[in-house]
Amino acid sequence: MAYKDYKYYVYILTNKKNGTLYVGVTNNIERRIFEHKYSTVGGFTHKYRLKKLVFCEFYTHVNDAIQREKQLKNWHRQWKIDLIEEENPDWIDLAEGWYD
Repeated sequence: MAYKDYKYYVYILTNKKNGTLYVGVTNNIERRIFEHKYSTVGGFTHKYRLKKLVFCEFYTHVNDAIQREKQLKNWHRQWKIDLIEEENPDWIDLAEGWYD
């Protein structure tokens, strides 16, 4: 059986700097961010218009990604803000231009 490289992503979305935060996990970051940006799926991110990708981490094992997602969801809000600002101090949309 051939080895297949799997990719998993833990990401944080927002609507603006210091706005509402959403932590998610996916095996297809481009598809998932498209769904958020174009509101193809309802729910929390649609309700609060969370379309700005401000943080993303890559994992090769699904269990690691799920564990990290759960960890971040349990973090205090300020810890998440600090994590974002460590990697993305201007809160730029990391997916800007993906779908142009």
